[in-house]
Amino acid sequence: MRTATAQIRDFRAEITDAQVADLRDRLARTRWPEPATVDDWSQGIPLSYTRELCEYWATEYDMRRLAARLNAFPQFHATIGDLGIHFLHVRSPHERARPVVMTHGWPGSVVEFLDVIGPLTDPEAHGASAADAFHLVIPALPGFGFSDKPSHPGTGIERIAGAWHELMVHLGYPRYYAQGGDWGSAVTTAMAAGAFEGLLGVHLNVARASPEALSRLGEPTEREREMLARARRFFAEENGYAAEQATRPQTIGYSLADSPAGQLAWIVEKFYAWADCDGHPENAVSRDNLLDNVMMYWLTNSAASSARMYWENARYLTTQPELVRIPAAYTQFPEEIFAVSERWLRTQFSDLRYYHAAERGGHFAAFEQPEIFAREVRAGIAALAS
Repeated sequence: MRTATAQIRDFRAEITDAQVADLRDRLARTRWPEPATVDDWSQGIPLSYTRELCEYWATEYDMRRLAARLNAFPQFHATIGDLGIHFLHVRSPHERARPVVMTHGWPGSVVEFLDVIGPLTDPEAHGASAADAFHLVIPALPGFGFSDKPSHPGTGIERIAGAWHELMVHLGYPRYYAQGGDWGSAVTTAMAAGAFEGLLGVHLNVARASPEALSRLGEPTEREREMLARARRFFAEENGYAAEQATRPQTIGYSLADSPAGQLAWIVEKFYAWADCDGHPENAVSRDNLLDNVMMYWLTNSAASSARMYWENARYLTTQPELVRIPAAYTQFPEEIFAVSERWLRTQFSDLRYYHAAERGGHFAAFEQPEIFAREVRAGIAALAS
């Protein structure tokens, strides 16, 4: 899986006056549909909330906030083979800090991790021990955010996993850990299955586990039956976006690339559905943070290229997970869209050293509960290192 040596340059996010003016103009000219025929979210994100959020975006949101937040950290652009990757690289002040590559998913971005960088790189400043310090490498997936858009097929999770390993070694981390959720979990698991030399272990907050493997363990517990039912509900009621992106990413890309209101609705609805939000996405993630994440897609025109991740990896979504033998840690957040028990997870991860059910959080764990997420990363990786 090794590629050519990485070439790395400094990077700064820039948001131009022309981009801001175009965005505000498009938001002002949005042609709205009629309201849903129901008063809830069962037909999608409600018209009243979407209009409210778009009005705030156009008139009150700081359009340069995202660039300022990103530029507060060291950023770089790496060319690894023919992949151009934007990443944050934040070194801890602690000499014995452990390196970790952390990977986001869809419809997330590197923005998810901004509030955990401080606690993980400088834990003493956040009430933890220097022994819990990490050097963080946070790349944007190919086709997402400020990473380049692949121009030909073949950028699946195994290739990304190889590129991440190449990046870590090139940055001077011959021994490191990996962490991920959503597609980040898939990439991290592919790294673990590939058993790259120097990868010491992985921490996940989403994992695939085969229902067939659970059946071989005997009668499922009541909790495991609930987990299976949750997965069935997801595929019956929540999977339309994935089917579209896995089969026709270019088609959905036209409307999302043309309409900021459409791009916002496509993303924010998932924060309602997948976050631990008690009925409203802003109970889990602040309005400005939601818009920072939407801006990552809008500014970089990455609706189609990010959707293509599903097309590239459609087979992965339907195949049996590969057995992982290197040390693994897992945190089950209560409102995660998929849930697995410890014994079930051990059918895929033969050296599972940490399993813990967190008290709060959903699919966007680092975004929703940064303190809990940081604590779980510390505990999980401590277990891997023991």
